[in-house]
Order: sequence, then structure tokens, then C-alpha cells
Amino acid sequence: MKRAPYIRLARLAWPVLIAQLATIGMMAIDTVVVGRSNTDNLAALAVGASIYVSLALALSGVVQALLPGIARAVGRQDDQEAGHLMYQAVWLVLLLALFGDLILCFPGWLIAFAELPPHVEALTRTYLFILACSLPASLGYRAFHAIAGGMGKTRPLMWLSLGQTTGHALLAPVLVDSVLIGSVSLGLGLGVAGAALSQALLAWLICGAGVLVLLKSAVYRPLRVAARFAPPDPAALRHLLRVGLPMGLSYFVEITAFTLMAIFIARLGPEVLAGHRVVANLSAMVYMFPLSIGTATAALVGQSAGAGREPEARDMAKAGFWIAGVGSGILAMLLWQFRDSLAWLGSPDPAVQGVAIGLLAYVAGYQLFDAAQTVAAFALRGYHVTLLPLGIHLTAFWVIGLFGGYLLAFDGLPLMGITPMGAAGFWCAALGATILAAIGLVTLLHWVQRNR
Repeated sequence: MKRAPYIRLARLAWPVLIAQLATIGMMAIDTVVVGRSNTDNLAALAVGASIYVSLALALSGVVQALLPGIARAVGRQDDQEAGHLMYQAVWLVLLLALFGDLILCFPGWLIAFAELPPHVEALTRTYLFILACSLPASLGYRAFHAIAGGMGKTRPLMWLSLGQTTGHALLAPVLVDSVLIGSVSLGLGLGVAGAALSQALLAWLICGAGVLVLLKSAVYRPLRVAARFAPPDPAALRHLLRVGLPMGLSYFVEITAFTLMAIFIARLGPEVLAGHRVVANLSAMVYMFPLSIGTATAALVGQSAGAGREPEARDMAKAGFWIAGVGSGILAMLLWQFRDSLAWLGSPDPAVQGVAIGLLAYVAGYQLFDAAQTVAAFALRGYHVTLLPLGIHLTAFWVIGLFGGYLLAFDGLPLMGITPMGAAGFWCAALGATILAAIGLVTLLHWVQRNR
């Protein structure tokens, strides 16, 4: 077995993994800090964060089109093309930020679905408006993320993300809480608006730090960041959108499938919803591993394909499958082995624990398939194949996962003797959706590789 692809992939992936876990930490900090405030603030955070995360991930997915483009240019040793793409990404970020800010500044039609009390709706609007001010910076940092990944230099992502999360952990409590010690008030007591303000300030700081890295680091000197300016190039922007829009929509499909799943499960009662949340949070954390491997795979496949080294590109994809598969298999066994302890850590309520333990079986069951579909999707992005994967994701996660899950949860399948399964129905359908996505994407990848 060739060891070099595995070593290259692991070196590229582990800083991305740390960076992704740090991002998850940002959301966890918000939940803990705002949760200590009051119920209204927590409700506003739940709705506002769902809207913002869904939108931001979709737009970030479009920006990620820069990664395979940069990777292919690096593979061809075409620094001029890489630098040109970098500047086109600036224009792309501005365009996407304008679109996203219009939604965040006028979110009434989205908030209406939640049927919030007027005072909670007001808190939610304030939260989204503050985050709208930071969206250009957030997307700008995702562009830097894509550039670093495409060039195979991911170490700065880890340190910047850790710095952002640490800063949020220190700043958010000061802005959110208001604690009186004697006659001295500590904290501004801004509630959920404070959490948004902390995120916004740090988004601009980390974006600025990313720009400094591009300007000062010798790694990026071939891009001639300070010396080269490119006006909007319609052809390049169309290419980025052609590759990126399906990627962004794929992210949107996955995140909204799980968001809507939570909304439907809420009908089954607070204990069931809480158990689902425990499992969903664990699933999101575990998913960071195949996601980091997938990101590294896209970069290395793109570099090899760009250089015309097709056997090497296939070796990189194969290494991605092996590393993600073995790692996810181990994580699946750990999830199942320690399911009782994990459920206890998630909630002290025995009823919630019981729900979580039952659902963890499905999460453990789909880890290998989730690893396969993730790596296959990212490898296809390295080849600039994104439209067909979107179709597979739509069919798998919305038709099978969401619609099928709804039927299993509330109606069952009487003709097959299956009674309503409650929350387990959604997770059973998620397992089926992930298997379908894995089969479809792996088959598509095999076809693409055979026909190059």
C-alpha cells in the first residue's frame, strides 16, 4: 500500500478537524451563555441561529468553489490563475453578502413559521440584524479557508479558529450577562444581542487576521496579494457560481433536513425533542471527522487532477475513503459502547436519556455510510463535479430522509406492518438516506474517474 497519500491527507486534515471543532464550540458557547440569561433570549437564539446557520452554510458552500479552483491552479503551478481566482472570490463574497444581508435584515417571512410571541420575535430580529453586519467578514474568512485548503496550507485555519472560539468564550459572557456584585455591575446584560455582537466583532477580527496572513506569509507570496488587483471577471464569476451554487445548495439541503426534522419532532413532546437534540449534537460533532477528511481530499484530488496526475488523484480519493472509513468505524463503536454515558452527559433527565440511547443506535449505524458519501462528494468537487451530487443529496435527504422520516414517525407503513415509530422514524430514514447517498456518490465518483 502506498503510504504517501495517507500521510499527505492526514497532515492536511487534522488542522481542519481542529478548526471545525472550534466552530462547533462557538455554537455551544452561545447555548450555555444565553441559556443562563432567560427563556425568551434562549428561544430567540434557537430560531435566529437556525435561520443564520442555514443561510451562512449555504453561502459558504458557494464560496467553497474557490477550493477546488485554487487546488487545480496549484497543481498546474499556475500562480497567476490562483491569484486571479482569489480576487474574483472577493467580488463573489460581496455579491453573496449583499444577498444574505437582504434576507437577514428582512427576516419576517422566515420568523413567521415559528409563530413567536412579539417580544421574542423582536429579540430574534435584533440578533439577525447584528449578524447581518458581520456576514461579509464571515464569508471573507470562508474564502481564506478555501484558499488555504486549496493550497494545502491548513495550519493557520486551526490557530485562527481556536483564537476566535477562545475570544468568544471570554467576550460573550461579558456582553450577554449582567451580574451585580455589591454595587458594581459586571457585564452589559445585552442578552441574545450580546452573543450576536460578540460573534460579529470576532468575525471581523478573524477576517482581518486572514488578510494579514495572506499579505505577510511567505506561503502566499506567489499569489502577489498586495501587487495584483483584478476587477470583476464575468467568466470567472460564472465558473465559480456554476461550481459553487450546487455545493451551497447541497449544504442547505443537509442542514435544512435536520432543522425541519427537529421542528417535526417537537410535536412529540419536550422529552423526545430534548433526546433528539442530545443525539443531533453528538452526530454533528462526530461528523467533523469525515468532513475534515473530505476537505483535505477535495484539495489533494484537485491539485493532482489539475497537474494531470490522474493515478495520483485516484490514490488521494482512495486514501480519503480508508482514513474516513476506519476513523468513522471506530467512532461508531465508541458511540454504541458508551451510549449510556453519552446520554447521561447530554441530560440529567432519565426520560431524555432513554430517548437518546434509543436514537444513538441509528447514529452509530450510519457512520461508515456518512464517511463514504462525504468523501465521495468532496472528491467529486476536486474534479469540479457538483451538479449531479446535488441531485443525489436532494433525493436522499429531502425525499428519503425528511419525507420518508415523516411517514415513519407519524403514520408508519401499514402495508408493511410498520407502526408509527416516533423520533426513531426520522433517524431510521436518515440511515436509509445516508446509505442511498453513499451508493449514489461513490458510483458517480467511480464513473468520473473511469472516464477521465
